[in-house]
Amino acid sequence: MKMYNPKNQDRKGINSEKFSIFMYVMIDKMFGGNNFILIRVLLSVMIVSCLGNISFAQQPEGVAEAMIQKFYTLNQKPLFWFSSDQNIDRATEWLTMIESADHLGIISDKLQSDQIRVALLSNKNLENIYKEQRDRQITGWVLNFMKEIHEGNIRFDFDGVSISRDSIYINELLKLKPSESVSQIVSRLDCQDHDYLVLKQFMNDSIRPKDTVKFKKLVVAMNYRRYLAVNHSSEYIVANIPSAEATYYRNDSLKIKMRAVVGMKSNPSPTIASYFTSIVTFPLWNVPHSISVKEILPKVQKNMDYLEKNDYQVVDTKGRVIDYYKLKWGNYTKNNFPYLFRQATGPRNALGVLKFNLQSPFSIYLHSTNSQAAFARERRFLSHGCIRLEKALELAKALAPDKIDIDELKQGKKNTESETIKLAQKTAVFITYMPVTVNGEKVSFFSDVYGLIK
Repeated sequence: MKMYNPKNQDRKGINSEKFSIFMYVMIDKMFGGNNFILIRVLLSVMIVSCLGNISFAQQPEGVAEAMIQKFYTLNQKPLFWFSSDQNIDRATEWLTMIESADHLGIISDKLQSDQIRVALLSNKNLENIYKEQRDRQITGWVLNFMKEIHEGNIRFDFDGVSISRDSIYINELLKLKPSESVSQIVSRLDCQDHDYLVLKQFMNDSIRPKDTVKFKKLVVAMNYRRYLAVNHSSEYIVANIPSAEATYYRNDSLKIKMRAVVGMKSNPSPTIASYFTSIVTFPLWNVPHSISVKEILPKVQKNMDYLEKNDYQVVDTKGRVIDYYKLKWGNYTKNNFPYLFRQATGPRNALGVLKFNLQSPFSIYLHSTNSQAAFARERRFLSHGCIRLEKALELAKALAPDKIDIDELKQGKKNTESETIKLAQKTAVFITYMPVTVNGEKVSFFSDVYGLIK
């Protein structure tokens, strides 16, 4: 619920508003509490009256202006919250809810909430233009909160799954029932996912205030669970980076759980929300240029037999095979090497015998591996970004039961012909960075291996 402050056109407005907030907050600290509400109201009125033109241009971070504009287009009036005493009371109720939402893993901006409260308390002394600006800000704040409590505040490196649900939250506000409290609306929107509820209870029972690392990790995990709850389909896969594990669900039931190898800190796996559309059996591995020049080239320069022993070919940028015995390897460096390496299909291929095609702008796959030894390690942050799966064959069989022959895959030899198997329906895949997971009622914390929890 952080909010940013775009540049105001009126410099006097900026200084005036900062001064009003400063005075309000100081009085609140000195006298705080409901017993002194009259003093606070009088102070707010006095400040607004004396300082005149106060600029209220702030907009909430993360809420598209189009969402706010759509709300007022449907409302057909420039004011919503300031249109009646009843709506002002409702705005105050929302503000109180947002300010106390720590237990839901949502942190409000104290300065912004104080700013809004000043406007609500002194609404009768605001000019219409400032009422309209502040009215829009309150709307954005509330819509953003509703959105966050329902679907989480998660930003994937690539998200090809989620859809806009702005109309849900807009309609909730426009169709407010006087008999329904804000807490009832929040309860209705709040996530009911089992793991989320366990995390929420753990936060309320076991975590001290919001300055702890555990609190921050829980906030991230709760937001992921909210996101997954509204965006998952009947069949989906979650590959979680901090726990280096992958899980496959069907009809909300866990079917497969496995260890995974994920990107090392220097080559992190991106977070992705996307789909599997097909499975490639006996895939070729077109080695990325960075790996080619940094890792394979030095090994070939020491011993050219490395290529044959590991089933590599040298290819040009058009995929044509080059006779590597005719190349002058000593002349190449990582800066001038013009070729790529391609590994033949078969049991020694780094991608193993299966690759799951994932729709994304990254050259990242979930795949099997030619070496199972890494799955025995506790810290499995070893790849260049791809996700290696311990039970890739079992997963493929679950996704395409009539098209996957596990015995044939296990018996595959070098240069076995690749085949692309199209899935009957695309399957949602989420590569997440959840530093806290739930198993039954047990909550497990993991290291912030990429240093993303701030």
